Amino acid sequence: MKNRAKANLPAAILMLCLLMIWQGAAMGVDAAYILPSPVQVVQKLWELRLPLFTAHLPATMEVVGVGLVISIVLGLGLAILMDVSPVAEKALYPIVIASQTIPTTALAPLFVLWFGYTMWSKVLVAVLMTFFPITITVFDGFRSVKTEMIELMQTFGASKSQIFLKLKLPAVLPYFFSAIKMAVPLSIIGAAIGEWLGAQSGLGYFSRRMMTQLDGAGVFAPILLLSVAAMILVAIVAVIEKRVITWRGE
Repeated sequence: MKNRAKANLPAAILMLCLLMIWQGAAMGVDAAYILPSPVQVVQKLWELRLPLFTAHLPATMEVVGVGLVISIVLGLGLAILMDVSPVAEKALYPIVIASQTIPTTALAPLFVLWFGYTMWSKVLVAVLMTFFPITITVFDGFRSVKTEMIELMQTFGASKSQIFLKLKLPAVLPYFFSAIKMAVPLSIIGAAIGEWLGAQSGLGYFSRRMMTQLDGAGVFAPILLLSVAAMILVAIVAVIEKRVITWRGE
């Protein structure tokens, strides 16, 4: 427990310094509608806790959860397909790269136009932002498996399924969890962007509504909640990773 506290001490000190700088800058500007102080943001978060925690946070987390599931299935499927088939790799890899050159803020209004203010318009934005790191990172994990190891297993008469389950799958797990830890914040950002541009609920929608009222603290309060949610989810993934990949320390 003491070792963990010591390990987290630099991050805590840095965070405290950043908060002090933010507080000083807010006091210097002295205009809460432009730059509210951390204290004002926390106070506003407490004042708005009922609508934020009972309505808008669950709506955003639902989008994040569905988007992550779709991204994981799509990303893993594409990575496995590109690993199995060189033809598929040559055909799909440029398309996967090109999908990330499309401005998300330009597509989000189109998704709203196609699907209305339903959950799916926000889910598509989240998927568009998250499936790419999962696909590329997992595919790189497959390519990291040494050819010599594959040839050795083939020498012992291992089938393709055995090579995949016994060699490639364990080798790709660290890459998979790294991809998930990257995808979680991106999924939350995607959900917030979708809600900001067109929604009737969610933390992004609530932040935009507060902006129209020139409530600076009200704009930052949902953003703070999104950041905390992202850190909690990434921490949960890290715990699961530690439980699953027991051989990494060895």
